[in-house]
Amino acid sequence: MSTATVTSKGQITIPANVRSDLRVGPGDRVEFVKVAEGHWEVLAATEDVQRLRGMISPKRAVSIEEMNAAIRDKAGRE
Repeated sequence: MSTATVTSKGQITIPANVRSDLRVGPGDRVEFVKVAEGHWEVLAATEDVQRLRGMISPKRAVSIEEMNAAIRDKAGRE
């Protein structure tokens, strides 16, 4: 288990082994996700958006106008 001490400014230094495991370094972002009362997960928020390419294959091309209409329709239902 790794620990860190909170400073008077609310800051911590992420232990080196945790940084290594998360593959984060200077300038990278991390997310804190509440999983239960009093329990949080720390996740690396450094995924390159290019890795998402090709994950969704549209069945047909959609125009900007169709996208805007779909957004309006969805917003009107909630």
